Amino acid sequence: MKQANTINIKNRKAKFQYEFLDKYVAGIKLAGTEIKAIRQGKASIAESFCEFQDGELYVINMHVEEYSHATHFNHNPKSERKLLLQKRELRKLEKEVKNGGLTIIPLRLFINDRGLAKVQITLAKGKKLYDKRETIKDRDNKRKLDRIKKEYN
Repeated sequence: MKQANTINIKNRKAKFQYEFLDKYVAGIKLAGTEIKAIRQGKASIAESFCEFQDGELYVINMHVEEYSHATHFNHNPKSERKLLLQKRELRKLEKEVKNGGLTIIPLRLFINDRGLAKVQITLAKGKKLYDKRETIKDRDNKRKLDRIKKEYN
């Protein structure tokens, strides 16, 4: 029995605050109650980031609410969760983060067609204030253009 892929939790602030360079899809090592809470859509990656610890990549600050039907064996909502990537990808990412001054940000948390939780992560560079202003200006101009097009259609 395959369930519909309806879970798609996004990090909406990331596009505004960072410039994306490379994107990867990683698996997550989860406890039983964590995956059940994610399948209910009770997770947030808004304030999260990724960090290397002993050659392994972990997502920090990802909030997964406690599962409502669990007993005293429930999980910690803010615990660090290990990301599962190939060694070659991990080495490349670690090198970029150490040498390039870049960061790794989770963009989206989703359930794939096999029912596994996955995180789309990106290698990102922080935007400066003037870049953020440019993003706002572009977004406003696009909105105005769409309004004008809508009037004439």
